[in-house]
Amino acid sequence: MLTNDKDLLIAVNPTRGLDVGAIEYVHRYIVEQRNKGKAVLLVSFELDEIMSLSDRIDVIFEGKIVHSIPGHEANEKTLGLMMAGGGEGNVR
Repeated sequence: MLTNDKDLLIAVNPTRGLDVGAIEYVHRYIVEQRNKGKAVLLVSFELDEIMSLSDRIDVIFEGKIVHSIPGHEANEKTLGLMMAGGGEGNVR
């Protein structure tokens, strides 16, 4: 677990290999940090995790951010199209 109080939390596949109870704990912790005003960068292969925790989702394709969408507007179909280089979204 984290021992320093920093302004940025970077979480890369934070729940990989964890049981359901541990996943819920990690998700609560991430949301708690966000609610405290911390910046949270979540990188995950789990689309459900990204969609449930993210305020904004940026999609990277061929090494560049190609789409940016508010988390509440995201769904698997739209994100899948964006990850394949298509779909709609605002490029930053």
